[in-house]
Amino acid sequence: MVEQSSEVPIPGPDEPAVTLSSTGPDRTDTERRLAKTLAELTGADHVPADSHFFTDLGANSLVMAQFCARLRKNPDLPSPSMRDIYRHPTIRSLTAALVAAAPASAAAPGSSSQPAPTTSPAPVTRVSRRSHLLCGTAQLLVFLVYSLVWGYVTAGGYEWIATASGPLGVYLRSLLFGGIGFLALCLFPVAAKWVLVGRWTPREFPVWGLTYLRFWLVKVLLHANPMVFLVGTPLYVLYLRALGARIGKGVTILSRSVPVCTDLLTVGAGTVIRKDSFFLGYRAHAGRIQTGRVTLGRDAFVGERTVLDIDTSVGDGAQLGHSSALHSGQAVPDGERWHGSPAEPTRTDYVRVEPARCGTARRTWFGLVTLVQLVFVYIPVTIGGVYMVFTGIPAIGKRLDPQTAVLTRPELIPDALGVSLALFCGFLVLGQVTLYAVPRLLGLLVKPDRVYPLYGFHYTVHRLAARITNVKFFAWLFGDSSYIVPYLRCLGYDLTRVEQTGSNFGTEMQHETPFLVTVGTGTMVADGLSVVNADYSSTSFKLSRVTIGRRNFLGNNIAYPVGGRTGENCLLATKVMVPLDGEVRKDVGLLGSPCFEIPRSVDRDARFDHLRTGEELHRHLTAKNRYNLRTMALMLCVRWVHTFALTLFALASVDLYGVLGHVVIGTYLALLLVFSTAYYVLVERCLMSFRRMSPQLCSIYDRTFWLHERLWKVPSHYLNIFNGTPYKSLVWRLLGVRIGKRVFDDGCYVTERTLTAIGDECTLNAGSKLQCHSQEDGTFKSDHTTLGARCTLGVGAHVHYGVTMGDGAVLAADSFLMKGEEVPPNAHWGGNPAVDMPESGRGRALRTTDAPATATS
Repeated sequence: MVEQSSEVPIPGPDEPAVTLSSTGPDRTDTERRLAKTLAELTGADHVPADSHFFTDLGANSLVMAQFCARLRKNPDLPSPSMRDIYRHPTIRSLTAALVAAAPASAAAPGSSSQPAPTTSPAPVTRVSRRSHLLCGTAQLLVFLVYSLVWGYVTAGGYEWIATASGPLGVYLRSLLFGGIGFLALCLFPVAAKWVLVGRWTPREFPVWGLTYLRFWLVKVLLHANPMVFLVGTPLYVLYLRALGARIGKGVTILSRSVPVCTDLLTVGAGTVIRKDSFFLGYRAHAGRIQTGRVTLGRDAFVGERTVLDIDTSVGDGAQLGHSSALHSGQAVPDGERWHGSPAEPTRTDYVRVEPARCGTARRTWFGLVTLVQLVFVYIPVTIGGVYMVFTGIPAIGKRLDPQTAVLTRPELIPDALGVSLALFCGFLVLGQVTLYAVPRLLGLLVKPDRVYPLYGFHYTVHRLAARITNVKFFAWLFGDSSYIVPYLRCLGYDLTRVEQTGSNFGTEMQHETPFLVTVGTGTMVADGLSVVNADYSSTSFKLSRVTIGRRNFLGNNIAYPVGGRTGENCLLATKVMVPLDGEVRKDVGLLGSPCFEIPRSVDRDARFDHLRTGEELHRHLTAKNRYNLRTMALMLCVRWVHTFALTLFALASVDLYGVLGHVVIGTYLALLLVFSTAYYVLVERCLMSFRRMSPQLCSIYDRTFWLHERLWKVPSHYLNIFNGTPYKSLVWRLLGVRIGKRVFDDGCYVTERTLTAIGDECTLNAGSKLQCHSQEDGTFKSDHTTLGARCTLGVGAHVHYGVTMGDGAVLAADSFLMKGEEVPPNAHWGGNPAVDMPESGRGRALRTTDAPATATS
């Protein structure tokens, strides 16, 4: 046996290929080749076999991702994943682990000469330009017809309400008009689903075709349905049943992600589905829509921020933890607990609240009371109140009076200025007063650590306080600046002694209650944090305090539950699953789902630490605060100008109403969408001076980063309207994304548009995200991300910066593709963090025939 030295000499280019066996010489040869590859990346003359990748060699996750990508290109070398790198952070330990894990056939004589297995490319349905154009035209016509009908109905309803005498008459007519309108908006999607589709069955069909057009229309009607606001009530469950879903008694659904293929959804009695969960019953894959069953047994539990792909099931009494996913074909057996992405067995119990008495009578009573309040209070008061307010405003009231209205008025612009300023400033002032005062009063009625039954007074109070305090506007305004700290404190957060960084919290945060959130000193939080400080069963709920330790950094899209086992000085990576068992983690980083430990920080992230203390911090923080104040003022101005323009259009429409009739009101929705899109695209491009971004590695106190933060504040909610249409790609192109032809985007979000390239005929699913940046403590990093032609991103998939996906590559649902990864062409990757998963591509075979859209049982 050859004795191994502590340093691995770098082999020459003509040395023989390695064989993965456990014998000494072969293992030494593998170490040499791994050392050579790593030395080329780090610029070292040699790499000691026992040197730690991160602490001794100064490498970081980006370098190690590139190291893995280079090894994958050589079929004679083992192919580690990032999980392997973190678990075995030296050349020697990594080689030993890879050799031990190698299949026995790799060590057999002659096996090294066998060609490496290849993954067959996923068959992609090629769509003609004509079909793409016709589908987009049909979708546009549908929207215009919907806008016109909405305008006719709204104008007719106003005319009828305007002839009422006195407040009582206005209320009664508002009640009748609003009640009929609400009923129509709820029943029309149900009727459209049964007429256009019938009963959903497991099948496939290409995007941009006639079958897809019917599918898209049903999906849009369901998402625009007012019943979405009743999620969390028994009425929503009844509505899904009317759409064909098989749902048992006592089911609680808290997720606003509306299932589309409802006939393929089965939920057993007593099951609870937490918020932000995807169970759509369909997915887009390689240019086709695939529908499949999602089956949940009796008394099952589905945690927050989970993804249930098609053809998945959770058995009776089974649990799926938070931040987890079931990939297509996975099934959780009866009574078992699983978590992770893809999910795997665990012993952790995710149901942490005792049951309470909540029977059919209580649910029926709550549903009836909710319906009565909605029909007899909220709808008529809203409609009648808006009418009374508008008629009380001289700028509007005199135009609504047929005896004084004329076609044009010189005071049109001054009137629009006055009305828009009053509305906008009134919202800012009254909104903050309501935000700070009302939830505090409601919070006194619901005590922490006490079990309450669902669908009662305390449940209603809790939901109302949660809705008020989760208004996105003010978090968007104050986030990514020093001013988010006093905002959260006034909201109810316990922030103890704050060490201000100017970026303590991002612009997107949510919680169940702000009064039970504690964040330790020196902690920084990126966007997408969800504080899960309420536990639910199918019959009860309980509020508890969530405490995030001192000097933590939390990356993007993290759900932090009650009882999270993290302490001080932890780095929680993007999309990490916060552990609920084991020892309390301190002074480490956590990555993945289920999570594993990584280094808390690396040398590259510490190069700007001198800017975070003493006089340097004071000087740079002062400059950042001034810049952020200007950003906030600019964004308020941008939003007000948008409000002013919409007000001006509305007043002009009222002026023209008597001349052109209902058509003017009917075109208002279409005009609003076109103008808003063009306006916000122009704002973003102007902020960039119509130039493209360049990759950055800088401090958060660098002016370049401040501009980046400013771009994040440009509103982008209008993008969701274009999901599933060819116009989404057009808007992305206007925003600077290098995007190919006939890309299907069902709800993807791109953070840095000009750093992103998307190839022809890619398929992007709902909830997927392309994030070309990362912030860790005080360091900001960004780089290009490229998707080749015909790539597929699964539902909820997250792609980081510096990533390249080859042509035809597939990323499974809820996967996290880490920075610097290179996915080979036609490969199937999945998991958190994502690794090569060729078996995930076997799934359901794509059929070339297009079965009829309707099938009845």
